[in-house]
Parts: sequence; C-alpha cells; structure tokens
Amino acid sequence: MRISRKVVLLLVSPLLLLIAAAYIQWGVVGLPSIPALALAAEPSGFPAWLRITHYINFLFLTLLIRSGLQILMDHPRLYGNVHCTPGTEWLRLTPVEVPMDRLWTAKDDSRHLSPWIGLPGYRHTVGMARHWHFLSVLFWVGNGVAFVVLLFGTGHWQRLVPMSWQIVPDAWAVFVHYATFHVPTEPNGFYHYNALQQLAYFAVVFILAPLAILTGPSMSPALTNRFKWYPVIPGNRQIGRSIHFLVMCAFLAFVVMHVTMVVLSGFVRNMNHIVVGTDGPSPVGLIVGLLGIGVVALLNALANWAAWKHPRAVQHASKAIVSPIMGALLDRPAPQAEFRREDVSPFFWVNGNLPTCDEWKALAADGFKNYRLKVRGLVENPVDLSLDDLLALGKKTQITLHHCIQGWSGIAAWGGLPLAELVKLAQPRSSAKVVVFYSFSEGVEFSTGIAGGQYYDSLSLKDALNPLTLLAYEMNYQPLNHLHGAPLRLRVENQLGFKMVKWIQAIELVEDVKSINKGEGGYAEDNEYFGELASI
Repeated sequence: MRISRKVVLLLVSPLLLLIAAAYIQWGVVGLPSIPALALAAEPSGFPAWLRITHYINFLFLTLLIRSGLQILMDHPRLYGNVHCTPGTEWLRLTPVEVPMDRLWTAKDDSRHLSPWIGLPGYRHTVGMARHWHFLSVLFWVGNGVAFVVLLFGTGHWQRLVPMSWQIVPDAWAVFVHYATFHVPTEPNGFYHYNALQQLAYFAVVFILAPLAILTGPSMSPALTNRFKWYPVIPGNRQIGRSIHFLVMCAFLAFVVMHVTMVVLSGFVRNMNHIVVGTDGPSPVGLIVGLLGIGVVALLNALANWAAWKHPRAVQHASKAIVSPIMGALLDRPAPQAEFRREDVSPFFWVNGNLPTCDEWKALAADGFKNYRLKVRGLVENPVDLSLDDLLALGKKTQITLHHCIQGWSGIAAWGGLPLAELVKLAQPRSSAKVVVFYSFSEGVEFSTGIAGGQYYDSLSLKDALNPLTLLAYEMNYQPLNHLHGAPLRLRVENQLGFKMVKWIQAIELVEDVKSINKGEGGYAEDNEYFGELASI
C-alpha cells in the first residue's frame, strides 16, 4: 500500500492538532469542567422503530462496506484528478507499480480480496459486487428515510439535533477529558447523551450519510455527462470517488469507537437499551443482541454463497429491483458534457483483450484497408462499408470523459461517424429496438478468468441515436491504435466503458437481447454477471 504524505498530513493533522490543544489546555489551565446534564425534557428511551431501524442499518451497512471494498479493489487506486495517470494516485491499495516495459491493462491491475472481507471476494467480481452494493444502498437509504421521518415525527430528534452553539464548548470539554485519558463519568444514554456523543451521532446521521448518498452519483456517467456541474461539487469524478471511500472509513471508525464505548460504559445495560428498549441489568438484551449480530454474520455469508452459487438469480433480482428505480433517475438525461482540447488526459488506461484471431491480425497487418463493417438484422438496407466509406458518411469529433466500471476515468478526443447516420442508412424496421455490436476480441469468463467466446454488447436504439454516440476511428486526433480498439470502437457517453465495444467486427439490429447468446444484453452481462444498468 502507498499513501501520499500530503494526504496523510491533511487527514491526520486536524486530529493531532486537536489532541495537542487538549494537552496544552490540561497542562496550562487544567481540565475543563463538564457541565452537568440537565433533566431531560426531550423523549427518552429507544422505541421499537428506532431499535429496528438501528439493526437494519447495521445489516445493510456491513453489506455496503464489503461490496464497496470489492468494487474498490477492481481498481485499487484513488486519485484527485480525472486522468488517473499511474503515479498520481494519493492512495494505492496494491504493491504493484504499473510496469512501463510491457502491456498492463486495468484488468491486470485489479487485486484479490478475501471473501471474508469482500463481497463476493477474489478478483474480477466487480459486476456481482455492484449488484450487492446497489441492492444494499436502496434498502439502506429507504431505512434511513424511515428513521429520519420517525425521528422528527416522534420528537426524538431533540436527542440528536443540537439546539444551541453551547454544544461546541461542551463537546470540547468532554473531548479534552477523553484525549488526556481522564475518562469522564458516562451519562445513562437511555435518557441523555453527553455533548460529544450528541455531536457524533448528529454527524453520522446528517453529515456522513448524506455525503455517502451524494458522492455516489458523482461517479455516474449518465449524470456527470449530462450535468457537468454535478461532479464539480466535490471537485471532479475521482474526488467524489475518494470522498465516497473516506466516508466509508469514517463510518468504520465510528462503528469501532461506538462499539468500544458501548462495551466499556456498561455492555449489558447498553445492550438492553438498544435491543429490547429497557434500562436495567437483565442479560436479555445482551443475549438477543448477540444472536442478532450472529444473524447479520449469517446473512453476509449467505450473500457470498448466493453470489458464487446463484449469480444469475442475484443478477435478476438486481434487475427487478434496482434497474426500475435507477433507470427512472438516470435513463432520461442525454449526454451533453464535452471538454476542451487542453483537458485531454496524458494517460488513458488500456482494457480488454487484444484480438488474437487470424482475421483481425491480417486486417491489422494491412492497415485495415480490407476491413468491411457489416450491418445486418432487422434492417431494410443491409450495409457493407469500408473505413473510407464510413469517413465519407461524415465525421464528428468530441472530447468526453470515459468512465470505466472498475473506477478509473480519462478524457480523450474521439473522431468518428455518429452512429445515428449509420442507423439511418440501414433503415431499421419498426420491430428493431436494440443494436448489438460484435468484436474481433474475446471476453473473460467470470468463474475462471480465462478468455473465451466472442465479445459483444448492446445498446438501446434510443442511446444509439444520441448525437454523442460514435463509431470512433480516431483517438486524440490520430487513427485509433490497436490497444484502444482499432479499426473501430463504440463511444456512448452515458454508459460505462464495458458497453463501448472495441475492435468492432459487425453490427446487428434485433428486437430484444433475449435471442443473443445468454440473453442478458452482452458478454459481460452474460458471463461476468454485470448489470444491464450501465449508467451508474
């Protein structure tokens, strides 16, 4: 692992400065007095709805963190810039430095993660990890909304929301005692929190959770390429990704501190508070609470089991639950964002398997002079075109931000034929709803990691007709090179990179994807269990 010194200082310095200030205050003027807690006028205790939502939050937070770590390890580097040039990352969770003397793809860069930690674990499982992440986030957000509504609807918000700025000096007084190991007497949390506890719980509910929710969409190609201002709020797409990771770290730190204090300040009584809603020494809360933790562990194990033994069922469950909700939010915005020539990235990760078939090798050896693009299927006018023919149909150049499902990004200038022009030439029949792209390259099997079978993917006709959807034959004002998809690759700017088929061999228009191979929409969807939703 490698982490930038500047980032370490930026992250650690505030806490160290606070601790130093606490010791200075203790040494110069002594420990501050902790104000006595007034008799609580606000509601006390933990009603059933709070205890239930607390438990549900714990379950889905564990699933979110485990699947999030798995997603991160598919590109275990965090950046402060959208170019993702190796060496510019502020955090590298891999010992590997990108070798410059041989081909090193983004797929090569992914890391193994133990299934004891990651969901589902191992390498190249980002598709399944995303299913669990999105399924979990929908229920986590729904549970959080229910919690906040009930919090304000029942008056229990008064226990979390500070009513006066006096809470700041009061919380500082408590912090000085903790930082200098003069642990103050803990209040009975059934009735009242001290000022530091109240601020911590408020921050988790009203700062960390919204940050997690808002930074997630900053990585969506559909939103960022339609609303260019959205990722600018955190800074850029990669800063949003970094903040998302740091929020996860903050949640983990809070959980560790929270559990530690629950144990140290009266484990049995505290468990009675949050599990059965009573304030007493009975062991019932502890027993039931430990059983509940066991159930959470079991459900996490079942999630891993389902990911490996029934991946298609998980994929279809995500399709049924996540796709309608996310699709309603993300399918409507058409991509518009473009960049300037000076914004082009100095480095653009290579991904995918370079074709090894004799047909592509022969075409490449001759500079693709004999290449012919065939458009077939549900069309009135089957098309057979050379690269020169494509060039004669018209050319568009666009500078756009690429989003890889693994997490990296990059800006490049693409030149090519708007796909809408080719579709118009082919004259699709009224029954044609989907455009399928076939590659000279092979895909990789989910379970084995071994290449096998022609790569392909599909677009809705709506996305195909968008002005920013290109059949690109140029990259950064030069003929498209072999590694990035020559002779022809797809650019569709509201989708993740795996949808942008490289080394295109042929195109087919069909009624739906069910008739194509395993019927999920593409090679990655069929064999690596990626979701059909590629807009986030």
